[in-house]
Amino acid sequence: MPWPNMSRPSSRRRQLPVLLLILAGLLLSGLARAEQAVQSVAQVDLGRYVGLWYEIANFPMFFQRKCVGDTTAEYARRADGAIAVRNRCRTEDGFIEAEGKATVVPATGNGQLKVSFFWPFSSDYWIIGLDADYRWALVGNPNRKYLWLLSRTPQLDESEIQKAREIAVRQGFDLANLRLTPQAGQ
Repeated sequence: MPWPNMSRPSSRRRQLPVLLLILAGLLLSGLARAEQAVQSVAQVDLGRYVGLWYEIANFPMFFQRKCVGDTTAEYARRADGAIAVRNRCRTEDGFIEAEGKATVVPATGNGQLKVSFFWPFSSDYWIIGLDADYRWALVGNPNRKYLWLLSRTPQLDESEIQKAREIAVRQGFDLANLRLTPQAGQ
């Protein structure tokens, strides 16, 4: 019986390393995508950002559990450079409000803030999508547990909602839990 040629591996043996390299590449690219950090927008003009915003959609959060609609967020500049925050929503029994303070994270172009409603606790508030005319803003956090779509008007055109949804998906947010917020007149 002749000895097999050891200098030339069979075609199956030659294909195995190539397949392993392809699989490893796919696996590593998938892991890299899953681990990409959430990015805030590069620059926010706080003078244009302050004012009244209507919540169009959100991820259901514990602190909003009693809210049934007409949710707003209002931001105003404070004398100390911080931003006053007032969140309001309609409940079954009327309206509730929460007041807090936001401070800009240095060197983020105003795209990242820390918001505190109960000192000393604060949460990340990152503007991850912003319409060029400041008609809507998409706000999230680095662990992807929070997400809000805000608008300057109680309703937002479906095409604009879709733009914000696409930004959220590109940033790695799972939109399965995204819920629309009823506003007056809906």
